[in-house]
Amino acid sequence: MDDALFIHRLHFAFTITFHYLFPQLTMGLAPLIVVLKTIAIRRNDDRYNQAARFWAKIFAINFVLGVVTGIPMEFQFGTNWAQFSKLTGGVIGQPLMAEGIYSFFLESAFLGLFLFGEQRLSKWAHWGSAFMVFLGSWLSGYFIIVTDAWMQHPVGYTRAADGSFQVASFWEILTNPWALLQYSHNMSGAVITGSFVMAAVGAFYLLERKHEEQARIFVRVGVVAGVIFSCIQVFPTGDLHGKYMAKHQPATTAAMEGLWKTERGAGLTIMGQPDVEKQRIDNPLVVNKMLSFLIYGTTVAEVQGLDKVPKEDWPTNIPLLYYSYHVMAGLGTAFIGIMVVATFLLWRKKLFASRWMLWILMLALPFPYIANTAGWMTAEIGRQPWLVYGLLRTQHGFSANVSAGNGLFTLIGFMGMYTVLAILFLFLISRVIARGPVLEESIAKGTPVSAV
Repeated sequence: MDDALFIHRLHFAFTITFHYLFPQLTMGLAPLIVVLKTIAIRRNDDRYNQAARFWAKIFAINFVLGVVTGIPMEFQFGTNWAQFSKLTGGVIGQPLMAEGIYSFFLESAFLGLFLFGEQRLSKWAHWGSAFMVFLGSWLSGYFIIVTDAWMQHPVGYTRAADGSFQVASFWEILTNPWALLQYSHNMSGAVITGSFVMAAVGAFYLLERKHEEQARIFVRVGVVAGVIFSCIQVFPTGDLHGKYMAKHQPATTAAMEGLWKTERGAGLTIMGQPDVEKQRIDNPLVVNKMLSFLIYGTTVAEVQGLDKVPKEDWPTNIPLLYYSYHVMAGLGTAFIGIMVVATFLLWRKKLFASRWMLWILMLALPFPYIANTAGWMTAEIGRQPWLVYGLLRTQHGFSANVSAGNGLFTLIGFMGMYTVLAILFLFLISRVIARGPVLEESIAKGTPVSAV
């Protein structure tokens, strides 16, 4: 049974990690495409329209792959986590349904209008379709995060006679403070991904001396958005979310920081290796009293350690939680440094000629994906050993009648199918980038598509 539980957890972890590679870029690009369309209209500058068309292609490919990889997770609730679905379906089913009905169809319908309706719509109607795609994608993210936030910090529910969870106040679930904080932190992370990808593609074109006019737009918009949201990611969103977590999930906070014993004036561990058996951090690099200050605003505050938590309630994989958190935080700090330097060079009008900085922007492309994945790992590993924090343990929610062998067989099958999808995705994206904005420029000038 324990092996089956591990396989089911691994199965869902794989599918959701792979899936989130795609929506984080669509949610990140959506507001940037609206920005490009807005500038195009205000300045009457078709170069920004061309840029929006180019990134709409990238958006569409990511959207399709996100749909294809997201649908199986809905079924996994029933196949791999039947007991969890039985007990919590009365609550989590409602935001998940709202995501499908109100957000997904809104996003997909207006994406079609944006991609194929430019010649038939007025410029403001086309801008409106871009805005509705943005609204749909961000609403979709909110309903998903509302679902996860309820598992992290359950509110607005009652328990039925059979032990199942039922909605007492859907409004309370929608306005869950954990959801509001997690959503703002997550969406700023998505925009960081979108801005780094946009800047990286622009930097690639500038280094290759291709499509330079469009490339400058990509780099400029990507860097400006990147520096804004990299800072927002740390403060206020990360700061507020961390403080709320310390209040409601002290065991998670202690494990993330490697704080084994309750301390007054606790230090912030920047680097080190957690030793669970000896309950210590090896080779630590610590900023004295900083953790107390970051959580409570004073260097003398007491921070609860794992010694105040029953061992059976400790996160089940403390080393992985610790490293995930530190990878996320370390990369987040690096993003600020990269984008501040790039913004300074942009302000001095030296960025486009600074090949060393363009190389950094281009090579930094994968790191927001790593940071976002590490952030979600921190959230989900930190909640363990609970599916619904404090109310339903993970071991009581999986499908006990589905054997480890069956789960492993389907996991291997998913890995094979997703490998094919990954190859297809990289092929399509590389074709769009290799072709560049040339096709859009030709269409804008009235050249028939067949002649391009």
